[in-house]
Amino acid sequence: MKQVIVRNNLRGVDNEKKRSASFSKGLLQSGELYQYVLETNVYPREPELLKELRDMTATHPRAIMATAPDAGQLIAMLLKLINAKRTIEVGVFTGYSLLLTALTIPEDGKIVAIDMNREAYEIGLPVIRKAGVENKIEFIESEALPVLDQLLEDPGNENGFDFAFIDADKINYWKYHERLMKLVKVGGIVVYDNTLWAGSVAMP
Repeated sequence: MKQVIVRNNLRGVDNEKKRSASFSKGLLQSGELYQYVLETNVYPREPELLKELRDMTATHPRAIMATAPDAGQLIAMLLKLINAKRTIEVGVFTGYSLLLTALTIPEDGKIVAIDMNREAYEIGLPVIRKAGVENKIEFIESEALPVLDQLLEDPGNENGFDFAFIDADKINYWKYHERLMKLVKVGGIVVYDNTLWAGSVAMP
C-alpha cells in the first residue's frame, strides 16, 4: 500500500513538474544563457575593485556565500533610487556587497556591517582600503540580534536607516525583519538574500 501511494505521489509530482515546465516564462532558461547575461551586461559594468574582490573570494572554500555580481548591481540600483545614506548589512563574508554599497552611497554615508567572522571580512579589507571607503564602514564582529537590539535602544536610530541588506542565517530572518521594520524608515528598502533557499521553501 505504501509503495502504491509513493508511486502515485511521485507520478503526481512528475506531472506537476511537466505542467510547471510547460508554463515557465522565466528569462534564464539555461546556465549558458545566464553566462551570456553575465558576460554581455554584468561584468562590463562591474567596477574593477569589485572584480578584484570577487576573484579573491572565488578561491575561498565557502565562495558560494558571496553576493553574485548581478545581484550586486541590483542592490546598487536600489541604493541609487532612494539616495540611501545610512545602511545596515547583516552578513558580510568577504565584503563584496559591502564594498559595492560603500562605493554607491555618498561620501558622508555610513554602513553598520555585522558579521560573526572577522577573518572573512579581512580578506576583502585591503580592497576596501584601496577603494578609499573604509571610513564609511563600521564593522561589528558579533551575532546580529544583539547589535540590532542595541541600535534600537537609541531613539535616534528608529526610522534612521535608508536601506538594509540581509545575507545571513535564514532561521533568524523573521527576527531580523521585526527589528529592521523599526530601524529602516518608511520609504526605505530591506533586501533579503536567498529567501527561496535553493527551492526548499516549496518542499512539503
